[in-house]
Amino acid sequence: MKTITLKQIAEELNISVTTVSKALKDYPDVSKKTRQRVLDLAKDLNYIPNSFAVSLRMQQSKTIGVIVPATVHHFFSNVIKGILKEAEKKDYLVILLHSNENYELEKKQVDLLISKGVDGILISLSNKTNNFEHLQKIIDHDIPLVLFDKIAKTVKCSKVIVDDRKAAYDVVSHLIKKGHRRIAHFRGDLNPQNSIDRFLGYKQALLDHDIDFDPTLVYMCNNNSDFEDGYSNAEKLLKDHGKTIDAIFTITDVIAIGIIKYFTDHNIKIPEDIALFGFSNWFMASVISPALSSVEQHGYEMGEKSAHIVFQEIDSKHNDMPIEPQIVVLPTELIIRDSC
Repeated sequence: MKTITLKQIAEELNISVTTVSKALKDYPDVSKKTRQRVLDLAKDLNYIPNSFAVSLRMQQSKTIGVIVPATVHHFFSNVIKGILKEAEKKDYLVILLHSNENYELEKKQVDLLISKGVDGILISLSNKTNNFEHLQKIIDHDIPLVLFDKIAKTVKCSKVIVDDRKAAYDVVSHLIKKGHRRIAHFRGDLNPQNSIDRFLGYKQALLDHDIDFDPTLVYMCNNNSDFEDGYSNAEKLLKDHGKTIDAIFTITDVIAIGIIKYFTDHNIKIPEDIALFGFSNWFMASVISPALSSVEQHGYEMGEKSAHIVFQEIDSKHNDMPIEPQIVVLPTELIIRDSC
């Protein structure tokens, strides 16, 4: 189908291109009769505005880029929903990319978004990201950047996070108040800040309750959200410590579900033998048996807030106003279910 232009509409109605443009934008200096004629013809001809031409005039692409480490994860799917909702309000297109926890891919995706001329970029970093030159490249190109969930503290840009350290501290404190003393932690990779902070919160809660920190009770989950990590580390835990462990705090719910599967296969009862607490409040947490206690991160709100900030910064840049990076810390809450 041939693309319909403003010029064609103007020629058919015998009016100027400027009048057609104003009518479509509902300018008050165009008569109601002329405006209606333009709208009716535009509808009949299936006219669609040329977004590229509009972008050139406005010096904005009306697109933002989003990079997430995983798309199947319940938390990130909620974040994406929040971002898309805000983008819809602003008539923005979202380019969604999936780094698959791969640093090299993440770098390539940043280059792609810069080359596409996006107006802003939102990123949750991969677990393998330990160099931030590609993030500085975004800033050097004067593109508003917002990091969310998995961030780099040293990069000077806006960030939207939860207080992972406090959330972990609250989980372990809750388990201790329930009488648990030998609490294992299935942690994530060494790079992500949220993995570091959840480990530090776990450790601090033990020390504050006069329980010695035992590094042999900390198990690394290299994929950070993998069912198999939970299953295999549960097996290691029992081989290393037998049934002396009375609780486990995991960095994600998916890992906790792997633990539940292993314990079910080996007739270990939750919470009678070992209590279990996850993180992120994945929808499966409430439907498995036993239902999993978890930390609610409010992913949708994180997506909304991250997008809101990037659009604020895009508007500030467009109006030649200074951009002051901000850090937003969203609240978490403990969702107590049958597993503890």
